[in-house]
Amino acid sequence: MNFFEICTSKTVPTNGIELEVFEAGKGGIPIILCHGWPELAFSWRFQIQSLVELGFHCIVPNLRGYGNSSKPNKVSSYDVISLSDDLNGLLDYYHISRAFFMGHDWGAWLLWHYTLLHKDRVSGLINLSVPFRQREKTDPIKFWENVLGKDFYIVHFNNRPNVAAKSFNKNPRRVLTNLFRTDHWLSERSKNSNYKIIKSAESDYGLGKLAMSETELEVFVEAFSKGGFEAPCNWYRNISRNWRLSEGLSQVIETPTLMIYGKYDMVPQVDMSKSVKNLQIRTLDCGHWIQQERPEETNNLITKWLKLRL
Repeated sequence: MNFFEICTSKTVPTNGIELEVFEAGKGGIPIILCHGWPELAFSWRFQIQSLVELGFHCIVPNLRGYGNSSKPNKVSSYDVISLSDDLNGLLDYYHISRAFFMGHDWGAWLLWHYTLLHKDRVSGLINLSVPFRQREKTDPIKFWENVLGKDFYIVHFNNRPNVAAKSFNKNPRRVLTNLFRTDHWLSERSKNSNYKIIKSAESDYGLGKLAMSETELEVFVEAFSKGGFEAPCNWYRNISRNWRLSEGLSQVIETPTLMIYGKYDMVPQVDMSKSVKNLQIRTLDCGHWIQQERPEETNNLITKWLKLRL
């Protein structure tokens, strides 16, 4: 069923801003789905129906900076405290004390840290692609610059604020077509590709295939053509600030957790045996856009895991 047919949408006030929220399965067990970069609530379109059939109330926001949600100008408005309080306010709006949470990419990163900050509000956690990394001893941006160079996109976003984002705004379709790829690992040229994310509006990746239909891509193109890339990129620009804010915060998660990796994802896997105590790990034969590349397999994993916790 079409995402926009199965879900209703509303604007929810939370933490001094507004979030555009899609939902389905009202009255069920609450589960909050958090998307990544550069994505939308629409990224969860294949998971909603199976979750509703399982008895869940899906609450799927366009997170701060995305879609029709608020886009504050202040960079620090996108730090982990603000983003976590957005989720607290969302739960409070629905009079929910605890919920299940599922995240992908930056959504996963947010939920790891949300669970550290507010574990009493998390019944269970499902994260895709991005594993939990305990707090580094040094500023991550400085580390990545030394190891991966100044043109590594995360470093570039921080050291040259909005240069890439403004470039992306000139051709959102090309940028998103370059980023939403699958099967690129099948090409022998993938190991020697000179493609750089920061140049996504200027050159074509050219490997693999689009990870979705052109019709689905249009949903993302329309949203980023309207809202731009500056606000979403502000999440990256808070990495050093988040590192400072997390000093002294416990780095162990005891909440029941399912981690789903993509075998060919560029995001490296991490040994979480000492940092996530109640953890199941599964890996699917796909790249970064796990729930969109392998929706049926993803749904099977999450429904099997959730059934054991109902």
